[in-house]
Amino acid sequence: MKNILRNARLKNQLRTIDVAIALDIDQSLISKYENGSRKPTKEQLLKLSEILQLNYEDLLITWLKERIYDEIGQDEYALKAMMIAEEEIRYYASFKRQKLSDDLENILLKIDELKKELDRYRNNDSFRITQALELEYTFESNKIEGNTLTLQETDFIINEGLTISGKSMREHLEVLNHNEAIDYIKDLVQNEISISERQVLSIHNLILRGIYPEDAGKYRKVQVMIKGSKHIPPQPFLVAKEMEELYLWYFENKKRLHPVILAAEMHERLVCIHPFIDGNGRTSRLLMNLILLQNGYVIANIKGELTSRMKYYNALESCHAEKNKENFLLFIAQTELDCLERYLSILKPN
Repeated sequence: MKNILRNARLKNQLRTIDVAIALDIDQSLISKYENGSRKPTKEQLLKLSEILQLNYEDLLITWLKERIYDEIGQDEYALKAMMIAEEEIRYYASFKRQKLSDDLENILLKIDELKKELDRYRNNDSFRITQALELEYTFESNKIEGNTLTLQETDFIINEGLTISGKSMREHLEVLNHNEAIDYIKDLVQNEISISERQVLSIHNLILRGIYPEDAGKYRKVQVMIKGSKHIPPQPFLVAKEMEELYLWYFENKKRLHPVILAAEMHERLVCIHPFIDGNGRTSRLLMNLILLQNGYVIANIKGELTSRMKYYNALESCHAEKNKENFLLFIAQTELDCLERYLSILKPN
């Protein structure tokens, strides 16, 4: 661990004081981490992976290995104890899988069957199909948030570079920004870049660029309320800590949960924290779809028309006000199923 941290710091041309400031800790602690006399906390480990551009999972595994070795590595019965511990860890891990309703399990089974079928027809995909579906996603996601541009007008703005008479500059920017954000998450998928604070802030920066430039890519500094919701988001001084806990939750669960459930959970948890002054909905849907794309699924495009929008909002409200996630998980799973079916209907030969 000590060599990994020191080498990464030097590679990134950072001083110990630079890392200490980023972690908001004393500089002497960084030196202790690098000489092995102290170990960072799990929360600091996540931040270090960001600052030093290290893979969090690899860093976490090394950290856990060293903690285990420090505790029992010199004991003559260490190996036997480790074998027993491994059996127990595997046993209890088998119960850790989230309990899902039969309806949700059935939808996930259908989704995975369709994904396998889709994989056989991926070669039939084309830029034009992808472009059309992404255009629809931008249109629907913006419509959910009150954007009044039609699908055709959205197309004119993105693909023809036109401006629409009678529509505000903000509405035009919402279209262009969301289109760029889709390109960004596709680049993350292609380059196999894991989700972290940097990526989420970059998505949000793209969403609010030119609209609220002073708030783009930054956590809110004021308290907010969600229109039509009883849920009160956390105070601004708690936002960074809750977001850090969200990233930790993601890393701990990304291989345990079904990808569709993981994506829906990240969407819901981000909206619950409401970390930004504006753009929380679009950012959370992009984060959800980034996770789906990373796992080989298709974009789950939630419709912006009134019936679908109200069902979506009511499901989110049920999560926050009643602590019941079932309806929201079902809603997202059904949306993904519908989108997979449509994608297949386009790609499969008649």
